[in-house]
Amino acid sequence: MALLNVIRMGHPTLRQVAEPWPAEDIGNHEFQSLVEDMRETMHDRGGIGLAAPQVNRSVQVAVIEIDNTPTRYGDIPAVSFGVYVNPAITVLDDTEEGYWEGCLSIPGLMGYVERPQHIRVDYLDAQGETQSLEVTGFLATVFQHEFDHLQGRLYIDRIKDPRLLAFEEEYRNFHLS
Repeated sequence: MALLNVIRMGHPTLRQVAEPWPAEDIGNHEFQSLVEDMRETMHDRGGIGLAAPQVNRSVQVAVIEIDNTPTRYGDIPAVSFGVYVNPAITVLDDTEEGYWEGCLSIPGLMGYVERPQHIRVDYLDAQGETQSLEVTGFLATVFQHEFDHLQGRLYIDRIKDPRLLAFEEEYRNFHLS
């Protein structure tokens, strides 16, 4: 396993629509190495999700894992490690709620983003099996944030009020409740 370089806002790969990962290549050595390296990189950087474009791989692969370790988001529910290949989101209820989001590709900043809070995610798992998952609340935000990377979008594109973009220290001092 190896730590990968996380590219930052301004790098052109972050603004490209990622290519689907070939289903027949799920589980091969290249795939397994990418997933393991992404997981190690996410842990090293203190993230709860990481998309392949963030490590300069323009493919539709993302990993998400939330353990019981405190995060910059406060107390959030744990989620076992998951691999999401070629995911698609269906909004089941378009009622939006906002959360402060951060991103490993936009270090040092947090922004308040409103997103639908009840979605279904259809994807291929690490074994190439078709899966479907319903998520609500903050977890719906996490999935949408990571999968936006696969479409060349960043959370700052979704901020409705630019006054709600802050450096992490100011977020902790003035916005974290």
